[in-house]
Amino acid sequence: MDHLQAPLFSTLLRHAGNNPVQFHIPGHKKGVGMDPEFRNFIGDNALSIDLINIAPLDDLHQPTAVIREAQRLAADAFKADYTIFSVQGTSTVIMTMIMAVCNEGDKIIVPRNAHKSVLSAIILAGAKPIFLKPFRDPIYGIDHGVSTRSVRRALEKHPDAKAVLVINPTYFGISANLREIVEVVHSYDIPVLVDEAHGALIGFSDKLPLSAMEAGADMAATSMHKLGGSMTQSSILNMRGNRINFKRVQTLFSMLTTTSTSYILLASLDAARRNLALHGAAMADEAIRLSDYARERINEIPGLRCFGREILGEGATYDLDPTKLTIHVRELGLTGFDVENWLREHHNIEVEMSDLYNILCFITPGDNVGTVKLLLAALRELSEENYNIRQAMELVVLETPPIPQLTLSPRDAFYGDTELIPFRESADRIIAEFIYAYPPGIPILLPGEVISQENIDYIVDHVEVGLPVKGPEDRTLEYVKVIVETSAIF
Repeated sequence: MDHLQAPLFSTLLRHAGNNPVQFHIPGHKKGVGMDPEFRNFIGDNALSIDLINIAPLDDLHQPTAVIREAQRLAADAFKADYTIFSVQGTSTVIMTMIMAVCNEGDKIIVPRNAHKSVLSAIILAGAKPIFLKPFRDPIYGIDHGVSTRSVRRALEKHPDAKAVLVINPTYFGISANLREIVEVVHSYDIPVLVDEAHGALIGFSDKLPLSAMEAGADMAATSMHKLGGSMTQSSILNMRGNRINFKRVQTLFSMLTTTSTSYILLASLDAARRNLALHGAAMADEAIRLSDYARERINEIPGLRCFGREILGEGATYDLDPTKLTIHVRELGLTGFDVENWLREHHNIEVEMSDLYNILCFITPGDNVGTVKLLLAALRELSEENYNIRQAMELVVLETPPIPQLTLSPRDAFYGDTELIPFRESADRIIAEFIYAYPPGIPILLPGEVISQENIDYIVDHVEVGLPVKGPEDRTLEYVKVIVETSAIF
């Protein structure tokens, strides 16, 4: 296919160039009816392609023309049979995948560190999650992937599962042996769904882990906006093989997606695909080179460490995307949250995420030697200010509690009879809402699980050190929604 073309983007440019008189939404009509300051900042070029699904521009819900052609080009670039563009992020794509294979009561095997959109889809579908325990890194305090062995054992116990979902690569850049997992799951004639939110580049370089489509997975949700160069909130759903009904997927996607489609986001997907197809290998190579340089220099800074391929083994830690820099800061006597704030206040640097032990920085095709050197200079200054006094500071040590017991299906708990009680007094009750750390959006507790005292202590410790904990209706976390317990009758 001709990847020099960007059919949707080109059509939008031609349409804007014709300067039609518009009697349709959006009401700002090329910015004329908009706040002047905002229009001046955004620019008339962008506003001229802020359009809707009029006939010349095709329709994402039933593509037959330029959107269909743009999606065909994306499928070719990502080695898929069929691709759907999303303007509602990867969360909607993940929900589409799960709801396409699961009906009420069906089992789906998922890692316990799955994104909250996975659990949201399970609630909406009425499915039953069978959780896999991810490998926990004892030094960095983060979850990696799941092993082939754990997937095989789950299937032996639950051969009636409708699908297996895998995160690959993880938020921190670790990949499992995905090809091996796919082979095991396919031996049960079950589809493999992949949360590939952080893997937009991996299919374009042999120096990066295998992509979901290369590994033979059936569906993958890929966040183009995260690392692939498209605009925020744009994503793609890739599909291949005969275990998935593509038409049903399209129908479900249409049910979950706005009818007011953003053509700016769609155009950015089309253009990002073109850029990756033409230049993806070189872009990935440069990002890897910068990342390797940064990792080597960070590991020379006293009190800091940044893992690389040395942590790889078998199964859950099979391969690495080196463009994710997980920088361990605990030896400085600081939390990752402390470091995130310090970098913001002292160097105007924003990181991807922080937790109790680490900060996470992404090196992408948008970086260069200059941006990397700014980060390294700031980290050296951080070390100079804190390393020599670290013995006088108390190190934060926080043990992750065991995976809670799931006693109700997430759907039954979410829609059940509930009451609010003080969170610190909620031990042994069944929670009816999510509590999760964001980013990356992984639930600590999800509807249907039994709250343990360890869970309470873990969450309270997060809050007290200033880490973001979200999810409950009571944002202060003073109260939590639990299932009403029926008193015994004597």
